[in-house]
Amino acid sequence: MLTKTFRLVKNGSIIKNATPILSAVRGKAAYEGEGKTTVRVLNNDPEFGLMIDSYATYGFKLNNGLTVLGPMAIFPKTVLSWQVTAAEQITEQSLKLFKLLEPKIDLLIVGLESSNRPEAGAVLAAARANNLNVEILPTEHACSTFNFLNAEGRSVAGALIPPTSIHNMNEDDMMQTRLEQDSFNKPLY
Repeated sequence: MLTKTFRLVKNGSIIKNATPILSAVRGKAAYEGEGKTTVRVLNNDPEFGLMIDSYATYGFKLNNGLTVLGPMAIFPKTVLSWQVTAAEQITEQSLKLFKLLEPKIDLLIVGLESSNRPEAGAVLAAARANNLNVEILPTEHACSTFNFLNAEGRSVAGALIPPTSIHNMNEDDMMQTRLEQDSFNKPLY
């Protein structure tokens, strides 16, 4: 490898011979220094616990390969089927599970169908009756919020109801959904 040496000249006299820093890193990656920018795909890192990879009208797919059919209660290391199928069924009793946890959760994220926003007031009242901090979001936003807070190490839980319809799907998404639905409808032998 050829390196060029440059002379620093001031008032006609040579002060210093210098090799530019760029030539010292020519054989390395684009940037190999302290504080370099890195990217981690959180869903692929098991140390962050359970995360939601995707959602569909029939349920959720988690980063460990598990598919949860229907509504779910998700925690950093555990997932349960949640027997609540609509926002109207979220009551003080149905949220009691989240109150009983030790250690106490910092935040409960409730994911509802986007059109169920009028029921949010009743859900909020049920959460307050159980002394729970709650964030009520459309399911698609609740999934990403749960993932983010879980990756931060927060004590968080999600109570998620799958959406009844999904907007902005392309043909590949529709084909994948159809294939997954077909695989669940096959009889077990």
